[in-house]
Amino acid sequence: MSEEPELVEQQGVGVQDAFQRLWTPHRMAYIKGQDKPADDEDTGCPFCRIPSLDDKTGLIVARGESVFAVLNLYPYNPGHLMVVPYRHVADYTELTVEETREVAEFTQHAMKVIRAVSGAHGFNIGLNQGVIAGAGIAAHLHQHLVPRWGGDANFMPVIGQTKVLPQLLGETRDLLADAW
Repeated sequence: MSEEPELVEQQGVGVQDAFQRLWTPHRMAYIKGQDKPADDEDTGCPFCRIPSLDDKTGLIVARGESVFAVLNLYPYNPGHLMVVPYRHVADYTELTVEETREVAEFTQHAMKVIRAVSGAHGFNIGLNQGVIAGAGIAAHLHQHLVPRWGGDANFMPVIGQTKVLPQLLGETRDLLADAW
């Protein structure tokens, strides 16, 4: 026999109902555009700033010659990372041959590492080119790798507009960086 969860009244949430709420206040920074560059210049660009941080603080998993792999600060799934060129460049067609090669190599290696660490069943991999295509930071190219597992899209994101992540970003970064 399961016990009903205790409902705790909270001021300002409206009429009490049977729903429990998971608050994700860290998402407000993303919604409000915190740390997004105001223009196409590299001043203020988080992807230009991150490589100047130490790996743990910047959530950097690995560094290459022309690109780096970094965890997404607002992940869709555990292990969601991005491959980012060091150079402030907005469009895929502007990458050098070396940058393009290293983006591809890092993508392949990241897939192997994530599979080894978490047993991912598949991946969504892609670039959002331009604001109109959904790029949150359109001024600096970044390729997303989102690990997927069978059944990972449960009722929480569909009904609750909430994503439950079972691991802190720092712990995920350490696992992937150690396996890299």
